[in-house]
Amino acid sequence: MSGKFTLADQVERDQLDWGSLGWISRPASTNAKELVVIEVNFLPGFGHNFHKHPDQEEVIYVVEGEIEQWLEQSKKVLKSGDSIFIPADVVHASFNVADKPAKVLAILAPCVTDAGYVSVEMADQEPWKSLR
Repeated sequence: MSGKFTLADQVERDQLDWGSLGWISRPASTNAKELVVIEVNFLPGFGHNFHKHPDQEEVIYVVEGEIEQWLEQSKKVLKSGDSIFIPADVVHASFNVADKPAKVLAILAPCVTDAGYVSVEMADQEPWKSLR
């Protein structure tokens, strides 16, 4: 049988200054070839600053909370049940604008590198550093 069950207490988690990443599926844990799935938790007032994924498309689905979602220089506040599609190599950012934690599911494809994805930080470049 191919495939893999991953129970909640088995999810690998990375703690970051702005929240946490829960690795639902990536090459290192599931041998995935096409999909990277990440549970992303944002602390109140924090987020993942402007970045892009050069060779990957992404869908971000809001599970809980409110996210100020940027797509290049446009923004919308997304709430539970809302989502965004982000083409490859497009700059975007996600910020928790509420006073409680927020949770999103990030789905990227295809897998690249052993980690599953590549993020190129853009927050220190114009126009991104002046937008927020």
